[in-house]
Amino acid sequence: MEGESYRVEKGPPEAVAVPAGIEPLADAEDDQPETREGTVSEALHGERLDKAVVALAPEFSRSHLQGLIKDAQVRIDGKPAAGASQRVRAGQHIVVTLVPTEESRAFRAESLPFVVAYEDDDLLVVDKAAGMVVHPAAGNWSGTLLNGLLHRYPQSAALPRAGIVHRLDKDTSGLMVVGKTLVAVTALVRAIAAREVHRRYRAIAHGRPGAASFSVEAPIGRDPQMRLRMAVVASGKQARTDVECVATDGTHSALRCTLHSGRTHQIRVHLASRGLPLVGDRLYGGRPALGIERQALHAAELAFAHPVSRQRLALVSVLPADLAPAWRGLTGSDA
Repeated sequence: MEGESYRVEKGPPEAVAVPAGIEPLADAEDDQPETREGTVSEALHGERLDKAVVALAPEFSRSHLQGLIKDAQVRIDGKPAAGASQRVRAGQHIVVTLVPTEESRAFRAESLPFVVAYEDDDLLVVDKAAGMVVHPAAGNWSGTLLNGLLHRYPQSAALPRAGIVHRLDKDTSGLMVVGKTLVAVTALVRAIAAREVHRRYRAIAHGRPGAASFSVEAPIGRDPQMRLRMAVVASGKQARTDVECVATDGTHSALRCTLHSGRTHQIRVHLASRGLPLVGDRLYGGRPALGIERQALHAAELAFAHPVSRQRLALVSVLPADLAPAWRGLTGSDA
């Protein structure tokens, strides 16, 4: 799909490079959620309730089953269980309502809006909105791009991660490519690993760079002081970001950043390490400014060889409405 917000350039083809203790009763109907029940045997007399429940549902973790007990999903002789440490007696009847874990429900189709900037039989390029999580994970088991892909493209259920081959942070907007076939997914993963996919971002940072252009080449790993953050650490993975200062007013700067690797939070970490935290990026020392509340980072350009035809594709996404006025104010243009 091409429109005012996107420019898709196609170049010439590129050369191809080559339990014991519970006596189970009949299973309940296969409903959602499933219910299991059984009678406490002599062997479990006097044991904790959570141990007895594990015997009924051994495929679930004890912590999850303890959560079901706490949520009144376990009944003993028709009454809600008092707690996981409650002692059971032989002959008692236990009923467990096996509410699925959030994680088990993560890979489900959901009707979610997302913008497709380009699409053919082999791939699509999504223009992700800020605020959308790309892939289910702790704290975000639903409402992700993956869930939306499964709904719009049911066949993607047969692909690793529904065809997702790289990610953008939740509050980073912009372009990302998704494979629609296993051949495309495999080729795209290899191209990204070989650094053959060109990714360029627009960023608005606090501070003023000391040079019009510079590179940050520093390893990135988990911050030893705060596990939610990444940091420049000697034991991290090598990473390089090229930075061009488009304009600055001395307090804030409009930057173009080109990735040569794709580490978690790479641009955010590298800029912060140079005293240039992104506007709105509270995790790395930024703060809201210029009307921007989220991290001021947009994946604006994406270029790569088509995984099947090898034709060169180059896409450009304009800045979204929450970033465009600040960029225009700094640079005097939308470019």
